[in-house]
Amino acid sequence: MKKSTMKRFIGLVSLGILAITLSACSVTPKKYNPHESVGPQVHKTITGIDAGAGIMASTQKALSGYGLKQQDWQLQTSSTAAMCSQLEKSIRYKQPIVVTAWQPHWMFKKYPIKFLKDPKGIYGKSEQIDTVARKGFQKDNPGAYKFFQQFKWNPSMMGDVMYANFKGADPQKTAKKFIKEHPKEVAKWTAGVPDGNGKQVRMTYVTWDDAIASTNVTAQILRDKGYKVTMTAMEAQPEWSSIARGSADVTTAAWMPVTSGPLYAKFKDKVEVVGTNCPGARVGLAVPKYMKNVNSIEDLKK
Repeated sequence: MKKSTMKRFIGLVSLGILAITLSACSVTPKKYNPHESVGPQVHKTITGIDAGAGIMASTQKALSGYGLKQQDWQLQTSSTAAMCSQLEKSIRYKQPIVVTAWQPHWMFKKYPIKFLKDPKGIYGKSEQIDTVARKGFQKDNPGAYKFFQQFKWNPSMMGDVMYANFKGADPQKTAKKFIKEHPKEVAKWTAGVPDGNGKQVRMTYVTWDDAIASTNVTAQILRDKGYKVTMTAMEAQPEWSSIARGSADVTTAAWMPVTSGPLYAKFKDKVEVVGTNCPGARVGLAVPKYMKNVNSIEDLKK
């Protein structure tokens, strides 16, 4: 074979390999098929978050309660960020996915998803986000305590703050923007609250998106009133423990009665519920809305 012919042959082979490679890389992931069982399409896997989260414990109960465990369904541990990343990828390609979800959260503003009905009530009918403080906080800092008693917003307001943070905004800047845009609400929350004059408020929170939102908003309002506020991020167990032993004053991120219920039961003699700051919260399992024939957890068994 002549050298020119050999070069031409090698070139054609290379182009063929490249075409096959590009073709393989461009294969579109398999879309959700409403005519097939859900389980095999998601490898009988529910995509969850960090293992210590209350929703993970509830989901393990749901696996047993709905007979999914007996069908070899499993709960995959990851993180909130990893779960949302997988959810976004699945929605991009119209793939099936089942995730642990909670509201308020920015995922319900960004993605077309829906909660699955929970007829057995394993996740509870409804949750609320409470403010919890150490014993003696009211006596030591009545002004800040009064503010936390009066601080109440709704899932939509919280969701707006969380979504802004998700898109890359600095949480402190988002808090300042929210305060500027909601003067009437802030006036209600601070009515009768005296100036802090440098009095300390030690806030603690778990790095969940809702906790980051509520902690930064409340901290900024108190700072504007002259209080010296510190914010410390912890895991859920240390968060409650720090309030119980008095090394922290307050958290605005207690999901009750289910998610934070076990921790409240453990520390209830050393903490107190100041009040509910966000009613209408919810936890459970969710799927993309294009999975139209999957509306209940029981549908996962079909």
